[in-house]
This record gives sequence, structure tokens and C-alpha cells, in this order.
Amino acid sequence: MTKLAVAIGFLALNFYTYHFLATEAVIPQRRHFDSFPLEVDGWSCPEPRRMDKAIEANLGVTDYLLCDFVRHDPAGHANVYLGFHERQVREEGGGSGETSIHPPAHCLPGSGWDLIRVETVSLDLPGMPQRPAPVKRLLIAKGDARQLVYYWYHQQGRVIAEDWQKILYVGLDRALRGRTDGTLVRFTIPIQHDGEEGAEAEFRDLAPRLVAKFPGFLPD
Repeated sequence: MTKLAVAIGFLALNFYTYHFLATEAVIPQRRHFDSFPLEVDGWSCPEPRRMDKAIEANLGVTDYLLCDFVRHDPAGHANVYLGFHERQVREEGGGSGETSIHPPAHCLPGSGWDLIRVETVSLDLPGMPQRPAPVKRLLIAKGDARQLVYYWYHQQGRVIAEDWQKILYVGLDRALRGRTDGTLVRFTIPIQHDGEEGAEAEFRDLAPRLVAKFPGFLPD
């Protein structure tokens, strides 16, 4: 019943927004990820990665950073994805016309990863607009490979973990501010010989250093 009420409320908000409050989209000023620091306190990204144009179009992302950050002493590795969407619009049928952020928990199974554990946890890091803030923590598997994933939505001064909340705020912010921009923040750490605890330690070491660099790149 609660989900039905949320769905009805979302549809009503969208109808009101697009028919009564629809205005020209407001695009916030921000720094592009091509100037994001690639060396932070012992961690470095040798070369940012680029996705195929078809994948970029399918994601509907405006600007992104995709980097394998490595640490040599002690050894560490983490894949970091920051995907900024200046507008989040859902087109009928999806595809290349859709620019809304794709939830990782929905996309990973389509890439062959099994979701072993999905939980919402509190995270308190410098640079986050909310402290502490709710984020998603996933344990995923594909064959013998295991990975630890943390992700959240950084949306106009908020840190959001739940997909339905992100969708509701998109409608609300469009109505009140003329903005639908948002950023997906995702850390993916391979689980190796030191187990899940080792992957967690790597995340806890890298994340505060990178998140502290977010202001200016992720607009509030």
C-alpha cells in the first residue's frame, strides 16, 4: 500500500510539474572531471578510462570519471566512477533518449554479477553535504570473483541511497528549482587474499581522500 501511495504521489507530482511549473532547465556551473585530481595521498590513477560511445549514449551521462586508483604501499586497488547527469529525463521506451541515472543494483545483475548482500549503511566523510549520510553497500560475485561496492547519489546538496527517493527528488527539484541534475558516485574494490575486511579497509582509506575533492565537481 505504501509503494502504491508513493507511485501515485510521484505521478501526480510529475503531472503538476510538467503542466504547471515546467520552465527552461537550469544547468548548474561546475568543474569538469578532466581536471579532477588523479593523485591523492599515495593513491593514483595512471590513466582515466573511456567507455564506448554506445555505452555512454545508453547511460545518458553528461560528464564522467572512470578510474582505477592504485596504491603501492601497502598495495591497494579501487575502481571509481563519478557520473554527472546535467538533466535526468525518462523517455518512453528508454534507450539513448534516457538520461536518468541507472541504479547500479539494477544494472549489475544484467552484467552477470550476483548480488550476495545489499544493505544501506551510514557513512561520515569530509566533503559530503550530509554527515553521516546513507549509502548503499553491496557484496557481489561473478564466478570466483568477489567485489565490494559502495554507491550513492549526490543530488543537489543531498546524499541519497534509495532509488525511489532519488526519483522523487528529481521531480521535486524540477518543480521548485528547475534542476534535475545529479551524480552517481561508485567505488568498486576487488576482494582478494585479505578478504572483505581488506577491501573495506581500502575503501575507508581512499574514499575520504577523494570525497574531500568533490566540491566544485559535484554541484549542490
